[in-house]
Amino acid sequence: MRRAALLLLLLGLPTTALASDGGAPHGPELSGIPVEFILFGLTLVGVAVLHKMTMYVALTGLAAILGFKLGFTPFNLVTHLHHEWQTLTNLLGLLLGFALLAKHFEESRIPTKLPDYLPDDWKGGFALLAIVCFISSFLDNIAAAMIGGTIARVVFKGKVHIGFLAAIVAASNAGGAGSVVGDTTTTMMWIDGVPAFDVAEASVGAVVALAIFGVIAARQQQAHEPITKDAQGGVTIDWMRVVIVGMILAGTIATNVLLDFPAVGVWVALAVGAFIRKTAWEELPGALKGSVFLLSLVFCASMMPVERLPEASWQTTMGLGFVSAVFDNIPLTKLAIEQGGYDMGFLAFAVGFGGSMIWFGSSAGVALTNAYPEGRSTLQWLRHGWHVALAYVVSFLVMLVMLGYHPSVYTRKGARPATPAPVAAPAETK
Repeated sequence: MRRAALLLLLLGLPTTALASDGGAPHGPELSGIPVEFILFGLTLVGVAVLHKMTMYVALTGLAAILGFKLGFTPFNLVTHLHHEWQTLTNLLGLLLGFALLAKHFEESRIPTKLPDYLPDDWKGGFALLAIVCFISSFLDNIAAAMIGGTIARVVFKGKVHIGFLAAIVAASNAGGAGSVVGDTTTTMMWIDGVPAFDVAEASVGAVVALAIFGVIAARQQQAHEPITKDAQGGVTIDWMRVVIVGMILAGTIATNVLLDFPAVGVWVALAVGAFIRKTAWEELPGALKGSVFLLSLVFCASMMPVERLPEASWQTTMGLGFVSAVFDNIPLTKLAIEQGGYDMGFLAFAVGFGGSMIWFGSSAGVALTNAYPEGRSTLQWLRHGWHVALAYVVSFLVMLVMLGYHPSVYTRKGARPATPAPVAAPAETK
């Protein structure tokens, strides 16, 4: 474990040394590539290859990038933390809180009763993915993925195919892409002045994508482990735990809209719920390990010089979806809003759904693989979850044909482009 982390660090040190003589205004470069990107790329390669020790690889990459930023660039850590603390704190609170939410939901015994209501064949798996997609439109995608994973564990007797895990993450990200309260990135757009209706067009891509990856993944799962046809007899739902789950969800939405801090609502509801039913606090250590991993990657991504994106276009937007699979979508979205010129519905779909292509490309994927560690193999995720990438490409092109790409006039909150001066009519010739 330590050897792997040391290897990653040693791989990064020669790169730093070679690039340290550069005179780029934003920091040293190697062959025109900022060293930060190279170090981050090495970190992601380490995560993909050493998937059984991802936290240690991510922490080593964070140390290497932070050391480089402090030693070779005019980076101010205090100022940076001032800008990023809310995002990091929110994410930590949500990841840990939703792990407890999933346990409350599981112990409510609703998942045990669901086989009575879901179809018996592959359509049962598809219906489950559709449910996850729907609830993600008004709930954070992390919670939607955790609920979907909890149900899948019960109805498939703990034997959940990696392709179906990828589909659960994809469904949670697709559902949130078209709603300003369904994902952090779309909420950022809304706060900056982008109308909710502009973001809503991402729902078209979400429906098309679900029809593609949902059917394929459901058939994968049915062949791997068929859905339980009937619920266990004598099961009684614990409605007080259902109430606690509802309190957590309501608190998440309320504090997201009112305070832009959904983690507050989660933990207030959990504190109240602890007086009603016993809370499985023992789940937190396991969830913390995955949370540290994701926070390390998010912090690494926040230090990247992402101000050098190419000019906005539909091609650039489509490319951002693939970048989002390995690069945190929050700084990408922030940059795109400031840059301007994007169709915000397409952007929301790209950065939201695109992260589903790799398990660590979204917080929903990291949260779900806390419960399903076998999903942390990047190669297996790509091999069995190939249908997510296919769905992304096809649904993006369908959106392009059906809706057309219309760059938004909203570049930041309260800003509008200058009204062009009227064009003078040509003088009449005599």
